[in-house]
Amino acid sequence: MCRHLAYVGPEEPLGRLLVTPPHGLYRQSWAPRRQRYGTVNADGFGVGWYAAGDPVPARYRRAGPVWADQSFADLARVVRTTALLGAVRDATLAGADAEAAAAPFAAGSWLFSHNGAVAEWPGSLSGLVRSLPAEELLTLEARNDSAFVWALVLNRLRAGDTGGEALADTVLEVAAAAPAPGSTCCSPTAGRSPRPPGATPCGT
Repeated sequence: MCRHLAYVGPEEPLGRLLVTPPHGLYRQSWAPRRQRYGTVNADGFGVGWYAAGDPVPARYRRAGPVWADQSFADLARVVRTTALLGAVRDATLAGADAEAAAAPFAAGSWLFSHNGAVAEWPGSLSGLVRSLPAEELLTLEARNDSAFVWALVLNRLRAGDTGGEALADTVLEVAAAAPAPGSTCCSPTAGRSPRPPGATPCGT
């Protein structure tokens, strides 16, 4: 099970949000607390953040563990933001998608992260394939459940749903198709905060 962090608030260095806290996302990649499945989150990581005056987020993602990436340590020390979404990954199934399978996913001003696992993937969601345009299916960023759930959310956003509507309807649709516990979606975007400022862990 992956670990995630969402933040909206005063401008802070990435490192102060992700690395410095004693039980921050960095530490939870190798010493997670209360993790129900898996022992470490070392199958990739990613962070997306918003820069002042630019509604389109930047992302930094890698296929390996965050503690082994010295470039990220430097980046986290100097890059500052007022909103970010980060994740460290414990892959449910082995695959060849590397960093493409690491959250957060992005499109336009949106960032998206999904925690947990869709039960009996991929068969359980095969019936939802018809709800997506063929081009969306052929251009999925990765071949995992999170990327497919993001495609469902994004399809609703492009059809005019609000962020809340797109997330809620997708969660209900996925839960009906794969009725088992374990999926939570987080999707902050520029200039919108569903919670008071601060760092919010996202999980199941």
